[in-house]
Amino acid sequence: MPLLDVNGTQVHVTDTGGDGPPVVLGHGLLFSGWMFAAQVEALRDRYRCVTIDWRGQGQSPPARSGGYDMDTLTDDLVGVLEALDLGPVHYVGLSMGGFVGMRLAARHPERVRTLTLLDTSAGPEDPEKIAQYKLLATVYRLVGMKPVAGKVEPIMFAPGYGDAPAERAQIEEWMSQLGRVRRGGMKRAIRGVTDREAILPELGRITAPTVVATGEHDAATPVAKAETIADAIPGSRLVIIPGAGHSSTIERPDVVTQILEDHLAAHG
Repeated sequence: MPLLDVNGTQVHVTDTGGDGPPVVLGHGLLFSGWMFAAQVEALRDRYRCVTIDWRGQGQSPPARSGGYDMDTLTDDLVGVLEALDLGPVHYVGLSMGGFVGMRLAARHPERVRTLTLLDTSAGPEDPEKIAQYKLLATVYRLVGMKPVAGKVEPIMFAPGYGDAPAERAQIEEWMSQLGRVRRGGMKRAIRGVTDREAILPELGRITAPTVVATGEHDAATPVAKAETIADAIPGSRLVIIPGAGHSSTIERPDVVTQILEDHLAAHG
């Protein structure tokens, strides 16, 4: 699908089309809509699945005007929903996509039919991690991702993920996609995450049925972060994904797909 002109920038989306209820999926930092490939494949015969590449990531070009903060990305998301003429959607967000999804559900409740939050946090970045992430962003901007892959993989994946050939192939494909992204835009996207503001005080305003799921071994947003979100959103349900790290849709695709299947069916 061509790039959509929304909110003063261009945003790449994929759209399976069809008449089914819309499911919109927002990816985590350093990824793209590709990270939901397994879930889209499983759902597309019953749902209209739309993935979004946040500005400067995936196939979305860097934004000339900046705007990599989570509030602006939320406006980008609203622009996509309007451009595609989508009514209330089932929204699924992982990590960065969750930062945006919580803002959408709290500030635009009429647009969210259900909310699924994966491996995410409602607070600001942990102070002890900010310097590390900014240093990695600077190195990445200069020389690319491969020289720092050894530092990034343990943040993104559970211990031992990548030992099996199929798992290593997934990681190599991810690295290949990162190699095609413009580094300047990605660096600004990283800074948007490290400098983000908390959304926790607004979570009590979320009315959409919500499931909060996180990987058992998530190093970037540990289980305690998910517990905090679940405690703050009225009526939400918490699920721990066994064996997964921060990239649960890739590491445990069948488990995540089943979580989505159950949540969408219960509130369809």
